[in-house]
Amino acid sequence: MWFFKTPEIVFGEDALSYLEQLEGRRAFVITDPHVRRLGLVRPVEDRLRRAGLDVHVFDAVEPNPTINLVRMGADVIRAFHPDWIVAVGGGSVIDAAKAIWVLFERPDLDPLAISPMEPLGLRRRARLIAIPTTSGTGSEATWAIVLTDPEARRKLGVGSRENLPDIAIVDPAMAMQLPPRLTADTGMDALTHAVEGYVSTWRNPFSDAMCLHATRLVFTYLPRAYQKGAGDPEARAHMHLAATMAGIGFGNAMVGLAHSLGHALGARFDIPHGRAVGLFLPYVIEFNARVAADRYADLLRAIRWSSPDGPEAAFQLSRAVLELLETLEQPQTIAACGIPRDDFEADLPTLVEYALEDPSTLTNPRSPTAEEIEHLLMYAYEGRMVDF
Repeated sequence: MWFFKTPEIVFGEDALSYLEQLEGRRAFVITDPHVRRLGLVRPVEDRLRRAGLDVHVFDAVEPNPTINLVRMGADVIRAFHPDWIVAVGGGSVIDAAKAIWVLFERPDLDPLAISPMEPLGLRRRARLIAIPTTSGTGSEATWAIVLTDPEARRKLGVGSRENLPDIAIVDPAMAMQLPPRLTADTGMDALTHAVEGYVSTWRNPFSDAMCLHATRLVFTYLPRAYQKGAGDPEARAHMHLAATMAGIGFGNAMVGLAHSLGHALGARFDIPHGRAVGLFLPYVIEFNARVAADRYADLLRAIRWSSPDGPEAAFQLSRAVLELLETLEQPQTIAACGIPRDDFEADLPTLVEYALEDPSTLTNPRSPTAEEIEHLLMYAYEGRMVDF
């Protein structure tokens, strides 16, 4: 039995105008200060007001939203009592909005108690619209929520199918001015979603289709979007589409060990999420070579590379990813992120613990031991081909 859930998606040029068709009384817009300074919130406010809604903007979200931030947002939203919640931003903003929405509807619930096992009873008070301003996280199309515990320097994954956004407005204009480094980071996040979703143990034919096509789009258009930015609107539009498709894919299949390792490294050493998971992707592909070769061969054919037989297909795909990382001027090793070896090795036991306990590890096609995770981390630090 498979579950396949997706928001209502409004995609393409001027998709933002859909907001003018909303019926309701109040809209609570959740964003961050940077997105607001860029002027991306104003057109959302204008269209909501044209629909006759009162609008309140909450712009306190920071990268890697914390549990306390979510609780603060819930206090603010209760005073406004909206019937629409509109998230405008990247993955941090949309994840925060999902959690704030849950606490608005369920004030009795601790944020870390949000899970597929807990009926939430959402949509009695409000519905959620997600408007991504980056092309990578896919959070607009998933029910995953990643919160940060700053004291433990740890990222925690929660979520329920109920907190999937109702509507995703995917307008390429909202990501047209992304700077090159953020284009690369978020683009590698989208690719990692697609590749890991395709080989996940929870995959299904519906998620496969999304992940395969998203992989093809990223390899084709991410280098162009990185190199030309707004000068190549076709590449920008296709990357915005790829990110949402990858989100739909992995949101219905889950991800794998590159995400577990990326969550651990990113939280401990303040590495952007997309950069961290993209760095680990080739090493995890090689680690999975013996159990997922046929799936990696499919992905090679999707990006129009010739595919060898057996485990070599995984190593060929790993090389393709490494070439893409080089084109994007992204780090290919942990050492290249500027992390001193002594600091890394001192933190190694914690990194292993966090990666082993991460929910993404459960759906990786090859189940790792603690010793294998430690080896993977060391290999990724040094840039060695995985041979175990």
